[in-house]
Amino acid sequence: MHDATPLIATIVGGLVLAFIFGAIAHRLRLPVLAGYLLAGVVAGPFTPGYVANAGIAQELADLGVILLMFGVGLHFSVKDLMAVKAISIPGAAVQMTVATLLGMGLGWALGWPLAQGFVFGLALSVASTVVLLRAIEERRLLDTDRGRIAVGWLIVEDLAMVLALVLLPAIGGFLGTGQAQHDQSLGELAKVVAFTFGKVALFIALMLVVGKRMIPWVLQAVAQSGSRELFRLAVLAIALGVAFGAAHLFDVSFELGAFFAGMMMGESKLSQQAAEETLPLRDAFAVLFFVSIGMLFNPGILLSSPWIVLAACLIIIFGKSAAAFVIVRAFGRPIKTALTISVSLAQIGEFSFILAGLGVTQGLLSEEARDILLAAAIVSILVNPLLFVALDRWVKRSEALEVPVVEAIMPDEIEPQPVSSLAGHAVLVGFGRVGRRVFEKLRKSGQPVLVIETDEDAVRPLRENGGAEVIVGNAASVAVLAAANLAQAASLIVAVPNPFEAGQIVRSARAERPDLDIVARAHSEECVAHLAGLGASRVIYGEQELARSLFEASCERPSAPPVF
Repeated sequence: MHDATPLIATIVGGLVLAFIFGAIAHRLRLPVLAGYLLAGVVAGPFTPGYVANAGIAQELADLGVILLMFGVGLHFSVKDLMAVKAISIPGAAVQMTVATLLGMGLGWALGWPLAQGFVFGLALSVASTVVLLRAIEERRLLDTDRGRIAVGWLIVEDLAMVLALVLLPAIGGFLGTGQAQHDQSLGELAKVVAFTFGKVALFIALMLVVGKRMIPWVLQAVAQSGSRELFRLAVLAIALGVAFGAAHLFDVSFELGAFFAGMMMGESKLSQQAAEETLPLRDAFAVLFFVSIGMLFNPGILLSSPWIVLAACLIIIFGKSAAAFVIVRAFGRPIKTALTISVSLAQIGEFSFILAGLGVTQGLLSEEARDILLAAAIVSILVNPLLFVALDRWVKRSEALEVPVVEAIMPDEIEPQPVSSLAGHAVLVGFGRVGRRVFEKLRKSGQPVLVIETDEDAVRPLRENGGAEVIVGNAASVAVLAAANLAQAASLIVAVPNPFEAGQIVRSARAERPDLDIVARAHSEECVAHLAGLGASRVIYGEQELARSLFEASCERPSAPPVF
C-alpha cells in the first residue's frame, strides 16, 4: 500500500518512528536527536524491514530547514547582522579555511586526489543550520550577543556554500586541467565567480529595497481581513515563495532566501504572530530532517573504515572548534562566548550532504569518501548536544564561584548586572502585551518593580526612562533569579505565555524561596494544574477570568435582570 502513497508513508513512518525512538532516548536521558537519527537508520535502506522513500524524506527535511531559517530571520534584523559582521565574516572565513585544509591533509595522507581532498575538507567546514539553531533556541541564546554571532557566522557559511555549489564543477575542471589549459580554466573560473556574486548581490538588494516594504504591507493587509487561516497561509506563502524564487531565479539557497524573507517580515508589527503560526510546522519538519539524515547512514562504514571516520570526527569536533575558539578570543570576546561558538560549530549537516552528493555526481568525490562524511556527520550531531550539556555545566560552575550576576545582552558582553538591591519589590517576568499591562498597574500602585525579559529591545524604554530596574536574560536560569533578589521580593509574576517555560521559572523560583508568592498565567485547565503542581501560589486562567469579568459587567448594567 505504501508504494502507491510514498509521501504519506514517508511522513507517517518518519514521525511515528521518530516519536518511538525519541521517547526511548528521552527515557534513557539521551538527546532526543539520537532517537530521531536512529529512527532514520531503521527506516533507511541499510537495515532490514520498512524502507522509507529517501528522496521524499529529503524534500520534507528541506521544508523544515526553510521554515527554521524563516523563523530565525523573523527575530534577526539587518541591524543585528551588521553588528556582528566584523567578527562573523573573517571568523567564518578563517574557520572554514582551517577545516578545509585539515580535510585536505587527511585526504593527502590517504592518497586521495587533490580535488577529492578539497571537496571533503570543504564539506567538513560548514555547520548544520538545524542543529545549531535548535541548540541556540533551546537555551534562549538567539537574542544574546553569542547567539547573534553564531547566526551571523552561519549566514556567512551559507553564502560561502552557495558560491561553492555553483563553482564546484568549474573548480573540478580547473583542478583537473593540465598546464596548457590552466590560464583558460582560471579565466572561466573568474567569470563564474563574478556572475555568482552578482546574482547574490542582486537578490539581497531586491529584498532590502522591495521586500522590506512589500512583505510587511502584504502581511498587514491580510491581518486586516480578520481571518487567522488566511494570515497563516500568507506567512507560509511568503516564506516558501521567497525561498523558492531565490533558489530558481538567483541560484541562492532555499535557506538563505527564507532567512531574508523572515528578516523583511520582521519589520512588521505582526512578526511575533507570524513566528507562532509557523512554529508547529517547523518543529515537525525539523524532526523529518534528522530522520532523513539517519536514512543516509550506512553502518557498515564504521566497520570498514573506523579510523578514517574517527579522524574526520576529530576535525569536525576539535579541529574547526579550536579554530573558532582562537578567532573569537582574538577579537577580545569572553571565554563563554568563544566556547559557545566553538560548540555550536562542532558538527556538520545538510550543506555537507548536498556538497558531497554534487561531488559524487561530478566525479570529484568517491562513494567511500561520501559514506565517511555521512558517518562523521551522524557522530558529530550525536555528540553536539553532549558538548552543550558540558558547556552548560561549566557555565554553572563558573557562575557559582562568582557573585551571582546575570549576563546583560550587550554587544561586548563585558559588564554583568549585579544582584538587585531592591526589597519588597515585585519581580515581573515577561514584558509582552500582558506583562506591559501588569507593569502599568504595579507602577500606579507605587510598588517597586523589577522586570526580567529576554528581548532587550522590548525593555529598552524602561532602561532609558528609568521606569524600572531591568534584567535581560532567561528567568529560568538560577543566576538570573539570583540577580533579581528573590530573597527580599514581595512577589513573582510570571507573565510569559509558554507553559513549559513558565513552569521552569516557577520551579526554579520555588526551589530558591519556598514562601514566595508566585502568580502565573495559563491558557487551559491543564496548564493551571501543571503550574500549580510546580509551585505557583495562584494561576490566572484567561478564559475563567474573562467569564468572571463578563458576568460582573452584565450585573453592573441598570437594566440587568436579577440573578438567582
